[in-house]
Amino acid sequence: MNNPRLAGRYAKSLIDLATEQNQVDAICADMKFLQRICKSNPDFVAVLRSPIIKPDTKGKIIESILNSQVSKLTSAFVTLLVRKGREINLPEIVNAFIEQFNKIRNIHRVKITTAVPISEELQNAIVTKVKSSTSLQNIELETAVKDELIGGFVLEMGGNLVDASIQ
Repeated sequence: MNNPRLAGRYAKSLIDLATEQNQVDAICADMKFLQRICKSNPDFVAVLRSPIIKPDTKGKIIESILNSQVSKLTSAFVTLLVRKGREINLPEIVNAFIEQFNKIRNIHRVKITTAVPISEELQNAIVTKVKSSTSLQNIELETAVKDELIGGFVLEMGGNLVDASIQ
């Protein structure tokens, strides 16, 4: 089920098509919407991956969820995936699309994990500090809360990990 090469190819095709139609930003917003659905609803992913549920039923379920929430291009793309039997790879394709979009736009993801939620002000301070201490300028900050941490933080950036946490 986890096929990064296939996901990368479908994502590249979608980016190319979106570029042709000048809809890259809109399609990226749709992919982020789909990513949130996949992360927050494991039942949705289970439906996608279920061999018991027939493809037309999966298509109807996906269509009802995406109904007027995404662009026509994204809707057509997801319909194509269902028709080709590739809906099981939708979460990987969505992630690959976002990665490729970030690479094209030179956006770097930084993830910070803390014991408690951090304020907007602190998030802005972290982004400013990362920008000043590295050559990265376009930063997308992702925050996470991990109950196992007593204090401090864990910062992940470009394959590097800064663990200043207390467990």
